[in-house]
Amino acid sequence: MDLDVIVIGSGQAGVPLATRLAGRGKRVLLAERGELGGTCTNTGCTPTKTIVASARAAHVARTAGRLGVRAGTVEVDFPAVIARKDAMVAKWREGVARRLAEAGDRLTVARGQARLAGDGVVEVGGEQHRAPVIVLDVGGRPAVPPIEGLERVAWLDNRRVMELRELPRRLLVIGGGYVGCELAQAYRRLGAAVAIVEPGPHLLGREDAEVSEAVEAVFRAEGLEVHLATRVNAVASRDGGVALTLSTGATLEGSHLLVCTGRRPNTDDLGCAAAGVALDARGFVTVDDRYRTSAPGVYAVGDCTGGPQFTHAAWDDHRLLLDVLDGRPGRGRGDRIVPYTVFVDPQVGAVGPTEAEARARGVPVEVARLPFGAIARAIETDETAGLLKVLVDPGTERIVGARIVGAEAGELVHVFVALMQAGAPARAIVDMEAIHPAFAEGLQSVLMALPRYALR
Repeated sequence: MDLDVIVIGSGQAGVPLATRLAGRGKRVLLAERGELGGTCTNTGCTPTKTIVASARAAHVARTAGRLGVRAGTVEVDFPAVIARKDAMVAKWREGVARRLAEAGDRLTVARGQARLAGDGVVEVGGEQHRAPVIVLDVGGRPAVPPIEGLERVAWLDNRRVMELRELPRRLLVIGGGYVGCELAQAYRRLGAAVAIVEPGPHLLGREDAEVSEAVEAVFRAEGLEVHLATRVNAVASRDGGVALTLSTGATLEGSHLLVCTGRRPNTDDLGCAAAGVALDARGFVTVDDRYRTSAPGVYAVGDCTGGPQFTHAAWDDHRLLLDVLDGRPGRGRGDRIVPYTVFVDPQVGAVGPTEAEARARGVPVEVARLPFGAIARAIETDETAGLLKVLVDPGTERIVGARIVGAEAGELVHVFVALMQAGAPARAIVDMEAIHPAFAEGLQSVLMALPRYALR
């Protein structure tokens, strides 16, 4: 089949790109070997945040006594939690299928493994298709760490752990990154005993140490075992469960093992060499600032490029790539401001570099700090855990970066994102009239902790 554009992968960049191009009259083929919707819909954002919501409801009910409410014995119907998750995934997946169908006959969906088979050629299910523009949106999958004995035990990844129909008695989690922390806390709140093992000095190792320490304190208060600066040397089956031999010499035993040690791109069976598409040492597609690969006419977006592994970043990729395909200057891939949230509770909302990263780059910053518990609404709702930390350029007064650990931090951080995108000074927040009592008052208060904005 001769086409104008071939998109490989139906993730958060591939679907809107394919449908918008078809809407412009382009002949588009979208190839997908798995379920429609990519990681976010099927194994990432939708299912995990649905389970996190159930876990939070259980936690709030158990701890309601702190607010003078006696909820009684809290029982978690774990199969119902998983059924709700499955229904939510099906709903969003059906929405993706409906959107593709509504694009009309200009868009063809080909189900099956897609491989690059030469210049401008893609093979799907034994049929060859040609187009001058090919877009790779193939995403990634969980990486398998080289741990002795892992291949001989029935371990779980982020997808399989959410398919269990019975709550684990004791869940061991290897990896204290974003996924590991979100799932560890969720399953603890659903009723499982949980131990998390992280080789680095802190959970959320890419974060500011103050952020990590705040999350670690919450985890320990909720009864999670946290083993830091600890490696897993070996894994073995034991008494119907699993046992971890740790670098400290200790042994951890559990009923289930969840491995969350990063992700790898889905490029090993894509046929990149046949099309001249270069990969880096980890298998990610090498792209320039305009999403171009080393092969003429081939572009790559989303997780497979090794950029920020977030759904919203992949979705933004499709907008930036449309500018490229239209010949418009637009923003470059490296010019973006990419915020994110870690959906632990309290949430972590982040944008820009950490303080350590900024100083390592030689970026001058003034640092404003405030305990989240200093916010009136946090005190009144008894959600005082966390902190606010903002980096301000002393010359321009622009926001360089921000980290919030606290209730609704993922919402609050967007105020800083908007200012950074607009290039507005921090004084815009200082001079705003903040609603009382709102968590957002803290955004003003933390900046007023700086001498330049302090009330005198």
